[in-house]
Amino acid sequence: MGGWDRFNTIVFGMLKLAYLNLLWMLFTFIGLLIFGFFPATTAMFTIVRKWLLREENLSVFPEFWRTYKKEFLRSNGYGLIFMVIGYILYYDFTFIGLNSGKLTFLVPVLLLILIWYIITLLFFFPVYVHFDLPFFKTLKQTLLLALTSPLELIQIAAACGILYGVASLLPGTIPLFTGSVLAVAVMWIGLRAFEKVGRKKLNSVNTEQRNSEC
Repeated sequence: MGGWDRFNTIVFGMLKLAYLNLLWMLFTFIGLLIFGFFPATTAMFTIVRKWLLREENLSVFPEFWRTYKKEFLRSNGYGLIFMVIGYILYYDFTFIGLNSGKLTFLVPVLLLILIWYIITLLFFFPVYVHFDLPFFKTLKQTLLLALTSPLELIQIAAACGILYGVASLLPGTIPLFTGSVLAVAVMWIGLRAFEKVGRKKLNSVNTEQRNSEC
């Protein structure tokens, strides 16, 4: 019976992930891709966060739809910033490629900006759905967290690489699991990073209190 219960748990978990992935794809297309990706991804990460924190009585579709509507404009504001920066980076690298040998001194600077862009994007959704921060503080907190959590950053990058490899070998998994599985991995790693930062802050406060008492 124990083995059967575990099997049922695994199957039910896979069905939930597939259902969430389909919702994510559907609402991304409803928003015409450009305007649907960020609110749909925000809604997906919100659901995953609640799963990982074991919030009970969670109805997936109502919560997804509520978050999608609520965060549509705000999340697209962040999306616009990321798209503009991404386009500028693409244009700059293309321009340097067309003028090879003339502007190569700019390549290291652009690579640093590209790395900043990627790590900020990787940590953005966990930070966005976990903390209630003003617009620019969200971007600042995302970058600071990424820079102070190199191990978690490597783990997220590895999860992206593994998922890409699985999707390349089994393309049939793309419409069912790709987005939701990655969201679970990234959100789980993100929550661990938040806990680690919280412990560091608590230890710092305790140390300051002990020093002040002395």
